[in-house]
Amino acid sequence: MQIETIWIGLAAVLVLIELWAINRVRKAEGKSSNKLVWMVVIVFVPLFGLIAWALAGPKHIAQTPHSPQARQ
Repeated sequence: MQIETIWIGLAAVLVLIELWAINRVRKAEGKSSNKLVWMVVIVFVPLFGLIAWALAGPKHIAQTPHSPQARQ
């Protein structure tokens, strides 16, 4: 296996993890400005941004009710 293939694979994994993290930030509770800051950090400083978000980012995700009775 060539070294370029390994780097491409690692980059693809990093992009997938970034998309997952951005989705988690988007669904998290909190102010929109804080979410935007986390998204910008995750996108523009990928590895450091993901590590910082994992350590200090938003932890609570808004749950949508699944049953019709809970929506009333």
